[in-house]
Amino acid sequence: MDKKIYIPESETPKQWYNILADMPNKPMPPLHPATKQPINPADLAPLFPEALIKQEISTEQFIDIPEEVLDIYKLWRPTPLIRAYNLEKALDTPAKIYYKYEGVSPSGSHKPNTAVAQAYYNKKEGVRKLTTETGAGQWGTALSFACNKVGLECDVYMVKVSYDQKPYRKVIMKTFGANVYASPTDRTQAGRNILEKDPSNPGSLGIAISEAIEIAASDQHTKYALGSVLNHVLLHQTIIGEECIKQLELAGDFPDIVIAPLGGGSNFAGISFPFLRYNLTEGKKIRCIAAEPASCPKLTKGKFMYDFGDTAGYTPLLPMFTLGHNFMPASIHAGGLRYHGASVLCSQLLKDGLIEAVALQQTECFRAGLLFARTEGILPAPEATHAVAQVIREAQAAKEEGRSKTILFNLCGHGYFDLQAYNDFLEGKITDHYLTDEELQRNLVELEKFQPA
Repeated sequence: MDKKIYIPESETPKQWYNILADMPNKPMPPLHPATKQPINPADLAPLFPEALIKQEISTEQFIDIPEEVLDIYKLWRPTPLIRAYNLEKALDTPAKIYYKYEGVSPSGSHKPNTAVAQAYYNKKEGVRKLTTETGAGQWGTALSFACNKVGLECDVYMVKVSYDQKPYRKVIMKTFGANVYASPTDRTQAGRNILEKDPSNPGSLGIAISEAIEIAASDQHTKYALGSVLNHVLLHQTIIGEECIKQLELAGDFPDIVIAPLGGGSNFAGISFPFLRYNLTEGKKIRCIAAEPASCPKLTKGKFMYDFGDTAGYTPLLPMFTLGHNFMPASIHAGGLRYHGASVLCSQLLKDGLIEAVALQQTECFRAGLLFARTEGILPAPEATHAVAQVIREAQAAKEEGRSKTILFNLCGHGYFDLQAYNDFLEGKITDHYLTDEELQRNLVELEKFQPA
């Protein structure tokens, strides 16, 4: 069988899949933090265009992808589905391992799938500028690219520790015309408040979100774009799994296990939600596993409750698994996974036992990334190594059980902008991080006052 499985451009899916239509338990509504009453669409209008607000609350099973978005997608989509024969051989496993390679996109990750859609809808409604946050820089790069394609200005607030660790991400964002700031900054009240308390604060996604939202809310011609967490963002990523379904059909195969990293949820949702549809509507038993860092374990050690999506408390209260919006993750190299909460959709699915979650230490993940590079020839992004590490665990379990399984995972991006991280690992500078119960509970106690009566 061919190693790489392609579908022609003409077979690119023309619709995104909305899992909200098929979920047995719909998520609880976002709440206004002052009244603790459900928010209405008008409350979101200062930040998002009408089309995206409609997608955020839609219960339609499939939503058409605009032709203009599909035209831009053609720059890299469809992406290849690749059989990891060499990794299988190295592991001596009876498991069949496939990976969907999203690193062929202009930004080197899965992020443009939603960045292009968000930029398109904003441009169509007369917006002039988008603001956003970014952790490892992949989302900021993707939105910079998307804004360049449709003709929007773009301001990116990049988590300071990643801003320093990944200098070439700044270069590519600027190449696409974006302004990039190390967050927390003195450009916003949220940033100034953080810096007043801690001048050397390394930043977090929650802080960067607060800054980007503050700027967007203060200018009628500017909107905010989020790279994960929200329903419409996860929706746009499902083109990944929809392509996989067609590609696996060509291969005459179907997954027993689907794996992806989870920071906010878009990566995991993109590949897993279309397969979860078979579980929800046809009674199949595909295991969908979200892999998160042990240093930021919201799914495995967090609590399901209402919390803010950002540090300053500018967002609505969202029902999710969280470590608390004031949680400060360790400065690990997988910056895209350093987020305190998980998407509402992923959180509800985990709460209902419809998906699984595992937490992995970063040294195990880097070892997995090196093995993958040495067998398959692609250096994974630090975020993607979390999926690779869990794939290795599952492949070894298949070997111990003596039976074949088909494992599919999302290789969500390459690591060629993350070489410093791999160099640090090879030089023995990267260690594992263990959270104490006190660290985990400290910020959750503060959330009690935000819970509805």
